[in-house]
Amino acid sequence: METINTPEKNSLALINDKSPVLDFICKDLIASGFEILFRSENITNGLSQLSTLKKLPKTAIIDLDFYDENVLEQLQELKAKYPTIRLIAHSDIDDIETAKILSEIGVESHLLIGSDADDFKRAIEKV
Repeated sequence: METINTPEKNSLALINDKSPVLDFICKDLIASGFEILFRSENITNGLSQLSTLKKLPKTAIIDLDFYDENVLEQLQELKAKYPTIRLIAHSDIDDIETAKILSEIGVESHLLIGSDADDFKRAIEKV
């Protein structure tokens, strides 16, 4: 199946989505008019799901698990394979070094654990 690289407006993918808090945020985003194309439990599964889509999401929100030593490598692979998707990182790490690394990979926004649905909406609209 050939994927069209033109992202759908207001479409999202939630990747590495293991947090019950994201369930509530996801419901609020849907109620606000966002279309969730898929949710995956890890980046590898997210890459697999992206490869099956006819239209890519505009934005992917990736819940970064820095306990997985391959997370940055997987994030680089995601950005390399799908450069048109805007990436928003979601993590509990808030330091300049991490922000710099994420920016170099191509992550356009970073939300901290504890961000609410309004924070997610603002980040999505900015990217």
